[in-house]
Formats: sequence, C-alpha cells, structure tokens
Amino acid sequence: MIRHCVFIRFRTAVTRAERDELLGEITGLQGRLPGIVSVHSGTNGSPEVGMDQGFTEGFIIDFTGSTDRDDYLADAEHQRIGTRIVAAAQGGSAGVLVFDLEID
Repeated sequence: MIRHCVFIRFRTAVTRAERDELLGEITGLQGRLPGIVSVHSGTNGSPEVGMDQGFTEGFIIDFTGSTDRDDYLADAEHQRIGTRIVAAAQGGSAGVLVFDLEID
C-alpha cells in the first residue's frame, strides 16, 4: 500500500470555502479512480506550535499500490486539481509538500 501525504500552505487570500472546495475535489477522486482505498483531508490539529512550518491543511490518500498511485498522478482531473492547489499555495509549489510512504 502507498500512503500519499500532501500538506498545503495556503495563501492568506484563499478563503475557507475555496480550501474546502479543493479538498472536496480531491476526496471526490475516490469514486472515480480505482485503487484508492481511502481519502482523508482536513486542517492541522497538532498542538506542537511551529512544527507545522505553516502547512495549514492537507490530505492523505491510501492506494493499493504504486501502479494505482501512478495512475492517479497521470489522471487529467487530478492534474487539474493539483494545478489549482499549487496556484492557491503560498509560493506556488514551494507551498505544497508531498510525501509518499510505502505501507506493509
């Protein structure tokens, strides 16, 4: 299993509604793309002040394997949403952190 973790440092001008819409669109990919086991999204709730480095929201997608993750990455709808996320992030792609874990 692949756990695809994405954390976003949104620009202050991006409204709560816009943030929720983007995260909702990511969640909506689960019903459209095979191999997505689960999708979780939300705001940072860690009590460790400063450790989030300004990343305020994020999502995690579990895939059955790397092939399904790769299909997601190549998917046109995912790329459209990803482009919007990068545009909404502080500093563009510098405001997005992606980290994939291989889970047994």
